[in-house]
Amino acid sequence: MSEKKDYLKSPDLLPIPHSEKNISAAGFGFIWVGMAVVLAAFAIGGNGVQSLSLGWVVLATVIACVVLGFLMTMTGDIGVEHGISFPVYMRAPFGTIGTHIPSVVRGFVASCWFGLNTYFGATAMNAIFTTLFAFDNWFICFLIFAVLQLVNTAMGIKSIERFADLAAPVIILISGWMYFTLSDQAVAQGRNVWSWIESPVTGGAAATAFMVVIMANMGFWGTLTADMPTLSRYIKAPKNEKNWFKRNKGQIIGNIITYPITQTFMVVIGAVSYMAVSNYDPVVALQGSASGIALGVLLIMIVFAQWSTNTTANVIPAATIFSNVMGPKVPFWAGVVVAGVIGIVVQPWSLFGIIIEVLLIIGGILASIVGILVADYYFLRKRRVNVQELYESEGQYKYLNGVNWAGIISWVIGGIGATIFSNYSFIIGFLLGGASYYILAKYWWFKQYEQAEIIDPSDEKYLGISVGRDWIIKGPELEEEIAFTASTGKENV
Repeated sequence: MSEKKDYLKSPDLLPIPHSEKNISAAGFGFIWVGMAVVLAAFAIGGNGVQSLSLGWVVLATVIACVVLGFLMTMTGDIGVEHGISFPVYMRAPFGTIGTHIPSVVRGFVASCWFGLNTYFGATAMNAIFTTLFAFDNWFICFLIFAVLQLVNTAMGIKSIERFADLAAPVIILISGWMYFTLSDQAVAQGRNVWSWIESPVTGGAAATAFMVVIMANMGFWGTLTADMPTLSRYIKAPKNEKNWFKRNKGQIIGNIITYPITQTFMVVIGAVSYMAVSNYDPVVALQGSASGIALGVLLIMIVFAQWSTNTTANVIPAATIFSNVMGPKVPFWAGVVVAGVIGIVVQPWSLFGIIIEVLLIIGGILASIVGILVADYYFLRKRRVNVQELYESEGQYKYLNGVNWAGIISWVIGGIGATIFSNYSFIIGFLLGGASYYILAKYWWFKQYEQAEIIDPSDEKYLGISVGRDWIIKGPELEEEIAFTASTGKENV
């Protein structure tokens, strides 16, 4: 096979078989605990209580997280059902070449998040070193922390799950301690954080502030909502299970239960931190309210939390995307390095001051991709995918010179709409992107480029784990053929 024809078959992008799905429901829940403890989440709470009471901030966060968790599970079914990652499935709605445009945007955003979270963790690490060894150089800590995370990610998904199993219980316990410490500090200043019944603003301003909290929360995890298949393909799921809820049980526990609870608690901590010391950065708040061993333990928790978040939610997706873009000769670990370099050169220490504005815009642009994925996978293909063709450069998903213009145009429409109406960015981006794609694909693009799974929506041909199938993509050493292995173990070519 020529290199030109083989570039879609990077080993790190091949479907994950049932036997290699090794993340349990509990393990995924622990991963979510680690992912959701992010200092940027504290900023949402701190900004929110400047316009709303804490109760309204909590309600807005819960609404956002439950809705987003359901959307994550919807896109994540792509990984559970077919074992394929986000950049691979994106070849269906965007084309084998067109997929690179939105994928690289998503990878760049994930790399920026890696840099931002590394900076947060480095400030906590630097505070520890300053206290213990009188060493004060946050940038050296930043570089050390970045390298440790990148090495951990390059070691693979099982290494990351083991780290999450270690970090999650510690994070849960110390997050509770952090909340009570900051609450006591607020009370000492005459502020009972839960007695703020009336919002600082009312009327239309309060409604807008409420929507901003919802959209900021949704924008915060909009990146992972689009990219959930990259992670969900490793989550354990039963074979021959056609019930959507039962098949995605492992996802649901993490996405719709663990994630909303943890994210809401982090937003509350940021709000309480702002009430206590007028600063939603808990590193600053805790340095003023704790000392000695207590401060050291709290700061270690922050380091662990950023580490756990970065490896799973940012570096893995970004590295997978960069590996896809650069071809089969670029291994996963090289994609990890690229993500790390981008996360450093964007100077993340300059981004925190404008984080809410960035979340609203980026969230809307990525929401457009989520809408397109949902429309393509559920409403057009009805979960059936011609997986073998996703790995063929001259196959069904080549479209016009490798580009599905229905996807590109819809993404632009959704992104522009989300940017114009930034206070409602995620909703606008999702609806405009999804609706535009459905109309353009069904009544225009797929009239010119017929899709086998839409013409013949066969379960046996185009479903994956729910009919007991592992998709297997054969490389050049096996005569360039693509096949699948059914539950009987027989191979069909």
